[in-house]
Amino acid sequence: MKANFTNVAPVALALVAAAAAWPAAQAQQLVRIGHVGPVSGPQAHYGRDNENGARMAVDELNAQGVTIAGKKLKFELIAEDDAADPKQGTAAAQKLCDAKVNGVVGHLNSGTTLPASKVYAGCGLPMISPSATNPQLTALGYKNVFRLLANDNSLGAGLAEHAFKVLKLKKVAVIDDRTAYGQGVAEVFKNTARKLGMEVVSEQYTNDRAVDFTAILTAIKSKKPDGIFFGGMDPQAGPMLRQMQQLGLTKAYLFGGDGICTEKLADLASGARTLGNVVCAIGGLPVDKLPGGQDWRKRYDAKFPKQFQVYSPYTYDATMVLVDAMKRANSTDPKVYGPLIVQTNYQGVTAKVQFESNGELKNPAMSLYTYKQGKRVLAN
Repeated sequence: MKANFTNVAPVALALVAAAAAWPAAQAQQLVRIGHVGPVSGPQAHYGRDNENGARMAVDELNAQGVTIAGKKLKFELIAEDDAADPKQGTAAAQKLCDAKVNGVVGHLNSGTTLPASKVYAGCGLPMISPSATNPQLTALGYKNVFRLLANDNSLGAGLAEHAFKVLKLKKVAVIDDRTAYGQGVAEVFKNTARKLGMEVVSEQYTNDRAVDFTAILTAIKSKKPDGIFFGGMDPQAGPMLRQMQQLGLTKAYLFGGDGICTEKLADLASGARTLGNVVCAIGGLPVDKLPGGQDWRKRYDAKFPKQFQVYSPYTYDATMVLVDAMKRANSTDPKVYGPLIVQTNYQGVTAKVQFESNGELKNPAMSLYTYKQGKRVLAN
């Protein structure tokens, strides 16, 4: 019987092509970036915004075709939900350690970031928080922990100085939600206010799940403060503003840190006129005031319409800073590139990112905001 060799050449060519492609496929390396934030519960709008920023960075890095040590990198975001709960936060951190991700962006809240940082230190994972502002984070001494914005010492003190020097207030009350963030920033405001000569007429406490502040505000009203500082987040600040109006606290300012300083606060306040009395602070400058910031915001809004809150530019930059260190180390191994993060000199969307030896951002800026006609606007 005569053999048929008609299709041998095409088959051989296909095998040769496949063999040639195989080394290229083998040369691609997967790099997984972990992100943790509250994507469930009352703070889910923050968590989604943060996750969006990190996801946007990962997508753009993949489009760039980053190559390290001769291998093309494929980036993947491993997103976990901590629901703003410390226990869930440490569980998420351990999950990322066990998954051997290459680096972590997160967490959002100081209350979750502080215990999670210990977990990451234990497994040697670099962690950059885009939004946890409690000063204790960098005082723990972990070499793998970094912060990408001003801490509570800057925010709380800056708000107290604005209240005294610009608004000329004499009497203030303080409320905090007993979280690591809320308690920390309120303590700084209170101490700075007293040093400046303001009288702290009332100190009250709530929690980060409360919605009824009538008793607290009634007690404060009797002290006739010029302003109230709230250390907490916008799911509580919104109802608080409505209840301030109902109780006739319509002339008192409401001060707060970045936790209340969101675009969603107007919706949460449900049309309360007291929204116009808010003065809040965010570490860094507004995105649209930064070189390239307007273009970044357009890209974000096109990808995630009507989801922008506060911190997504910081999670975007945090992701890019991790990869910048990988490039300089010529390695994606956390043990190799991690020590180079402290030497970062990276022009990000939010700032020229450089770190102090303890992981704090060098020369952090701060912006003050108010609300006019339901919109957050720059005050300084």
